[in-house]
Amino acid sequence: MTTQPEHFAGERIPRPEKTPDALRIALARLAPHRLAEMEKQKNEAFALATQYDTLGPLHGWLTIWAGEVEIERRPDLYERRRRAEESVQHTSGKDDPHFRKGMDELLAVLDEARRAVEE
Repeated sequence: MTTQPEHFAGERIPRPEKTPDALRIALARLAPHRLAEMEKQKNEAFALATQYDTLGPLHGWLTIWAGEVEIERRPDLYERRRRAEESVQHTSGKDDPHFRKGMDELLAVLDEARRAVEE
């Protein structure tokens, strides 16, 4: 049984299925400049899976990239991440209170995206 991808108002594309091909196609539409990064990490995950005879790295790769596609397809998450990254870049270092606040927001965005794709 195949489920239909979710799509809500304001999202750039419907949520793709959590498969390598579906995520790659979605990323190609949303952020084609990130395809090389995705492919490099997929190759690394396959190498680790082969080396250690475990599917853990492949599951991890799917989780990471499903979250990244979720952020790219949802303007609210994309903008929150952009602002948080900007905030972190404009701090004087890890001791700056704004650094911690920005990093906390980055983690919150990643957590929200990953929870959304696990539902």
